[in-house]
Amino acid sequence: MPTNNPQPLRYYLPAVLLLILIGGGGLFYVVTSTLPTVGPRWLLYFFLLLLVSGIFLPLTWLLNRRFPSNPPAGPNVIVRQAIWFGIFAALLTWLRIGRVLTLPLATIMGTALFLIEFLIRIWERSRWKPTQPGS
Repeated sequence: MPTNNPQPLRYYLPAVLLLILIGGGGLFYVVTSTLPTVGPRWLLYFFLLLLVSGIFLPLTWLLNRRFPSNPPAGPNVIVRQAIWFGIFAALLTWLRIGRVLTLPLATIMGTALFLIEFLIRIWERSRWKPTQPGS
């Protein structure tokens, strides 16, 4: 069975650890040491995006390896998909703090982000030219 992703998981481990350490440490600092003013609130969203992206990076690697695509998902696609999870978590937090988050709104936003990624992958597929062996 051909592998979709030629890079092993250890290829992504430095990025995973860096994102989790910076995101988790920054989030801990913002929650425990600052007042909820405008600047720290934006830092909360930023550090949450980093933390969730770092947590979901191995999951996106695993999903792309388990369900191969044509063209194969490269490192930029795997990182982009992990960032979508971080954006989704930051958006949910932003709406929750404003007390406007509902289950239908969260479902619509998740579907919209999935559709954006699906359309990007279709666009990449239309521009992909397979390499010719021997050239």
